This record gives sequence, C-alpha cells and structure tokens, in this order.
Amino acid sequence: KDVMHHYPGDPALWQRMSIIDEGHGKRVRMAHLAIVGSHKVNGVAAIHTRLMKETIFADFHRLWPDKIVNMTNGVTQRRWLNQANPGLSHLITRHIGNGWLKNLDQLRQLTPLAADTDFCNAFVRVKHDNKVRLASMIEHRLGIKVDPSSLFDVQIKRMHEYKRQLLNVLHVITLYNRIRAGENPPPRTVIFGGKAAPGYYMAKLIIRLINNVADIVNHDAQVRDRLKVVFIPNYDVSTAEIIIPAADLSEQISTAGTEASGTGNMKLALNGALTIGTLDGANVEIRNEVGPDNIFIFGMTADEVAQTRSKGYNPWDFYDGNADLRQTLNMLRDGYFSPEDRERFKPVFDALTYHGDHYMLLADYASYIACQEKVGQLFGDPHAWTQKAILNVAGMGQFSSDRTIGQYAKTIWNVIPRARS
Repeated sequence: KDVMHHYPGDPALWQRMSIIDEGHGKRVRMAHLAIVGSHKVNGVAAIHTRLMKETIFADFHRLWPDKIVNMTNGVTQRRWLNQANPGLSHLITRHIGNGWLKNLDQLRQLTPLAADTDFCNAFVRVKHDNKVRLASMIEHRLGIKVDPSSLFDVQIKRMHEYKRQLLNVLHVITLYNRIRAGENPPPRTVIFGGKAAPGYYMAKLIIRLINNVADIVNHDAQVRDRLKVVFIPNYDVSTAEIIIPAADLSEQISTAGTEASGTGNMKLALNGALTIGTLDGANVEIRNEVGPDNIFIFGMTADEVAQTRSKGYNPWDFYDGNADLRQTLNMLRDGYFSPEDRERFKPVFDALTYHGDHYMLLADYASYIACQEKVGQLFGDPHAWTQKAILNVAGMGQFSSDRTIGQYAKTIWNVIPRARS
C-alpha cells in the first residue's frame, strides 16, 4: 500500500517491489524483505553500493533515497597483521611505534621507508621467512616441495564461478604451455585454497581440475621447478594466517560488478602482497589508496560488462580469435589433465563455450594474461617489487574494521564512544 500511495497507477512497479514474487508460485524475496525491514542497508564497498542504487534496488532507492549507504568492509590489524605476521609487525613497530595497532592510518609513516635500503632488506627477510614457513606446511601436508624464492601467487577464497578461480587455472595452463614451448618466465608457485558449497557441482569440479592440473604440471620433467601448483585442502582461518603473510601476489579476479567487497584482498595487501584484480569490490578503493602504479588492474569494468551483455556476448568469438586460449580450452575438452577419464572436464569447456560463459572469463582472458606478464617482469626486479609491496602496506589504513565500526556507530547506530575511566 505504501508503494501504491507513492506511485499510483503503476502496477508493474508494485510487482517489481513486492516482497512476494508471484511470477512462478508465491515466494518470499528475501532481499526485498531485508530492505523493507531495515533502518539502513550497507553496500559494503563503493562500487557495490552504486550498483545497488542504480540497478537491482533502483526502485527502492527512489522510494527511500537515504536508506542505502556505503561503509566499506574492514579487517582487524590486531589479528591479520599483529598476530598472523609477527615478523612484519615487529619491523613496523621498530620504525614507527605501535600506535598502528589502534590507528591503522599510522601505516602511512612507512611510505618514505620504501626508499630506505635497510628497511627494504629487512622487509624482504621477513617475507622470505614467511614463505619458508608456508613451504614447510605445504610439504608436510601435501608432500609437494615448493621454492620459497619463487613468486607465491595466491588465490584463497570461497569456491564460486564468479570469483573465477577457473580464469586463474586457464592462466596456469597457458603458462605451462609456454614453458614447454621454450619460454622462461620467473619461477612461480600458484597456491589455491577454498571450499565449495556441498551441492555446488561446478565449484567442486573446478577443485578437481586444479588438483589434476597440479598433478600433471608438478610431475612434468620439462617444467621442473619453474611452475608449481598447489591446492591446500581444508582451508580455514588458521591456514589463512600462514598463507597470507607469505603471499607475493593476491588474486582478486572476479567478474566486475559481482563481488560485494572482499576482505581477503585487504588482508593480503596489508601483509605486503601486490594485487592483481579487476575493478570490482574493494579493489577499486585499494587502488585509490595504494596508487595505480602499485596494483595490477585488468579486464572489463562493471559498466563494460553490462554493455557487453546487452549487446549479446558470444564466447566463441574469443575462442576463435586467440590461439593460446583455444589451445588451453582444447586441453580441457580433450582430457589432457584427466587421461584416465577424458570426458571429466568437458563440462568446464561446455560452460565456457556452448553455455555462454556467464562470468565472461574468455572476454577477460587476454587482458589477464597480459597483466600476468607484467607481474612476471616486475618480480624479476626484486627491488622495485619490494618498494611496491611496502607501499601497499603503507596504504592500508583505510581498511581497518575500526574505521568501519566507527562509521556504523556514528551513521547507523547513533552511539558515541564510552569514556574510559
């Protein structure tokens, strides 16, 4: 009735905004119920909040223009830096004091230290020690030996097609093919971790694909130690506390417009990993804070994704037009990584071709591969890489959960801090 009073004579709008969807039998629209029943709705990252207002909840935003707000997610530095990475924590405190534990903005004081040779060398030693610790865990759990001096390329998150672990796998296979063809990129260890929902067939199949690719790549004498692939099972917070401090590269490669915010991207950058990602979720704000020269951005923007969909997206155009991509996909289709069951990964091939490639991996493939080449080139210059890693740590003050909670208290809860005796 409230909607009808505001917009009389518009039954199509009433139907769109109804809490009950009556199109295919009555169902409760849970997101609509949440919006109607809430005082405020948080978009949790600037781009996601904009998309909520302009697309899926545009009708509600028009009715209640002050209801949808943005307070970007944050992480607690006391766990994800101080506890998880004591080596880096001690190094930071030694140079700027321990005020950052309560005020993460103080990390900005690290910015000039990116040009300090002694600090850079100490930073490298801390990162190496963390990589040795992770390498030891991988060997103990999986029996796979990895080189701590290689580029630790990390993607740890819930397994879902929109997060595009599969795009990462396509890069691994492309890199594998190039090494076998005689190229010599910097040694790389690609590390995956994450869990799939119990009934999510495709996510589980992608986990199986990662493990099958690892089995072939890790035992190919022609590749030797230039490329290793690791899937760490039973991913949990305790495992994350070992992986995150050791990461060199943080994979945040969701289809633009699909990731609400992300916090793994914040945790990894806070520990000195460089991000490779799309302009999605909090990646947009991380780029603003650390500087566009200290992050690897690729792929379509959210607006370009929407435009491509509206025009009619045909993944076969990319398959036919890119020889590397075609070779990689054909290896999946033809059972290269599953010789005992050559049909095993045909559903992956079909999803990316015949079934329309919903998350547009093929559209972003060439841009992603080119960006990964830039990653390899920079990693070949350890000094330049280290400087950018330090600048990432220095730029992460905005992403403390202290800031998020402070915004909630002021803007939503209308409470003030209690004075301490």
